[in-house]
Amino acid sequence: MSDISEADAANELMRLARAIARHNRLYHAEDAPEITDAEYDALVRRNAELEARFPHLVRPDSPSAGVGHEVAASPLSKVRHEVRMMSLDNAFSDDEVAEFVARVRRFLNLSEAAELAFTAEDKIDGLSCSLRYEDGKLVRAATRGDGEVGEDVTANVAHVPDVPQMLRGKVPAVFEVRGEIYMAKQDFAALNAAQEQAGEKQFATPRNAAAGSLRQKDASVTARRPLKFWAHGWGAASEVPEATQFAMMQLIGEWGFPVSPDLRLCRSTEELLQHYRSIGDRRDSLPYDIDGVVYKVDELALQARLGSVGKAPRWAIAHKFPAERAETTLEKIDIQVGRTGKLTPVGRLSGVLVGGVQVYNVTLHNRDEIARLGLREGDRVVVQRAGDVIPQVVDNLTRDVDRPAYAFPDHCPVCGSEAVAEEGEVDVRCTGGLVCKAQQFERLRHFVSRPALDIEGLGEKTIAEFMELGWLDRGPGDIFRLKSRRGELVGREGWQDKSVDNLLAAIEAKREPDAARLLFGLGIRHVGAVTARDLMKRFHELPVLRDLAEKAHAGDAEAAAELTAIDGVGPVVVEALGDFFHEDHNKAVWDDLLSEVSPPRYEVETTASAVSGKTVVFTGKLETMSRDEAKAQAERLGAKAAGSVSAKTDLIVAGPGAGSKLKKAAELGIEVIDEAGWADIVKAAG
Repeated sequence: MSDISEADAANELMRLARAIARHNRLYHAEDAPEITDAEYDALVRRNAELEARFPHLVRPDSPSAGVGHEVAASPLSKVRHEVRMMSLDNAFSDDEVAEFVARVRRFLNLSEAAELAFTAEDKIDGLSCSLRYEDGKLVRAATRGDGEVGEDVTANVAHVPDVPQMLRGKVPAVFEVRGEIYMAKQDFAALNAAQEQAGEKQFATPRNAAAGSLRQKDASVTARRPLKFWAHGWGAASEVPEATQFAMMQLIGEWGFPVSPDLRLCRSTEELLQHYRSIGDRRDSLPYDIDGVVYKVDELALQARLGSVGKAPRWAIAHKFPAERAETTLEKIDIQVGRTGKLTPVGRLSGVLVGGVQVYNVTLHNRDEIARLGLREGDRVVVQRAGDVIPQVVDNLTRDVDRPAYAFPDHCPVCGSEAVAEEGEVDVRCTGGLVCKAQQFERLRHFVSRPALDIEGLGEKTIAEFMELGWLDRGPGDIFRLKSRRGELVGREGWQDKSVDNLLAAIEAKREPDAARLLFGLGIRHVGAVTARDLMKRFHELPVLRDLAEKAHAGDAEAAAELTAIDGVGPVVVEALGDFFHEDHNKAVWDDLLSEVSPPRYEVETTASAVSGKTVVFTGKLETMSRDEAKAQAERLGAKAAGSVSAKTDLIVAGPGAGSKLKKAAELGIEVIDEAGWADIVKAAG
């Protein structure tokens, strides 16, 4: 702030005024926010800081003088969840369930003999819904949406008999009950019969019927549909009265909610699997559709320790039932080229109903899978929906018929470049790089997608159009130069002044993008959204990461060690980062992009503690927690958890068996504490 000139401050205040006004309109008037509350608050904070530093530059349209926009009156307005509504990881076999239990024990550092209880309940196939109660009264109902923002369905939920308007007994001041809106099989059949009699479209599945019935703009339509609800958890709460999942679900039942009649407490993997098989045996006779059984660690304190990774909690998993299957004809095999050049075969099927859903396309995975199944166009195949979601071919019924084998292409079907599989890999990739239009297209589509920069209005059709015009030849940086094309774009088919201005405004709003989203958006192999966030949490600024990656690629062992010290970042990720920044074209694209955007320093919310800003190394055997949990604690307390001791290390937490690191710590004069001392630091931070 002290270095900014008056002219730069005036320009930035102008940009902030426009950006904040736009985001106010999107959030309050159009119910379509493009940035998080935290990102919005950062803009407002920056505006206030500049105005305090240069009070004579306060603009007439300053956001500090505005009162925002009224929320548009709509029963389906957007609702931001106070506590994120997460999804669940899936298990499809007994072995995967056993590995889930073992993984929980490893993270918590529990021995096989230590007691560890889980709840198990059937997973109903419905629409997730969160019900917020204040002083026992229902004040808001919202769908899950993307987990962060859902739709307000309060008026519609008022017509669901299973949802109490007032809770019974003593309840917390604020409590969000979460569960599923669903439709029973018998009610679904009756509804479809009525739809058919009225000459109206029938619903494919009970879940589709439930979702379509709840998300009506006219609540009277919902009132005529036989919807039900049952609870399976909770979100925001001013108080959680019980210490276990099982006890809390019993309490939620006492407050007036239906809960699963098959909710059980299990104390071993064997008990979980027995209950799973018991429910599976009765699946067809149940009055509602279910697609699996959900297991959750029972003790809430252990759930808190386990936390989450990505979009799913570590303490829960859904054990899915075997997929439903159907027979059909594989009419054609098409090859799609992805952003990394991977050639993915896609099977085009004669339409077939599988698990209540009409399936026309199926992934064939790769060249080896086609060979394993002996697939050719015209074969009769068995298709299943894996986990009742992803269609796949599981058997070829005509593989013995005498016909030539399918010839997997050895050249890219888009650019004609050679297509090869690297040593040790099954995937065949186009070698054309960004010369290949398919890869250019997929990378740009990934760059603007919701998990990356989330630029509204830049969909597949628009990107394809702009590529055809040659407006995006240099890479994603060209997106931010589209404003110079405004005159050429207005008047083209489908483009008028308003739509062009909306697109350009959406692009301008991303001039200061979240650094982790930007990194993920570049599409570097093996760098997913979670890895990108982990990298930025550690290094904060993109140039720092690039410098380390280039050094690691050049053989700098210390740089490679600093990267691999991050949980989830191994040699494969380090190699991918190094390869990316070693390639001249990628560096040119990177430099060009950063000439157009200025991602702010990446920071995460932490709890102030005695180790904030310090570097901590854990060594030896930890007895009350796993190494992963200890590192996660350090990061929450604002510390950096490193894997090796150096002059930059501030603290060592040593357990039994600590060796050379203790010796080095003594040589460098670094403070050493035991595990109990670390527990005291964590406890003091709250």
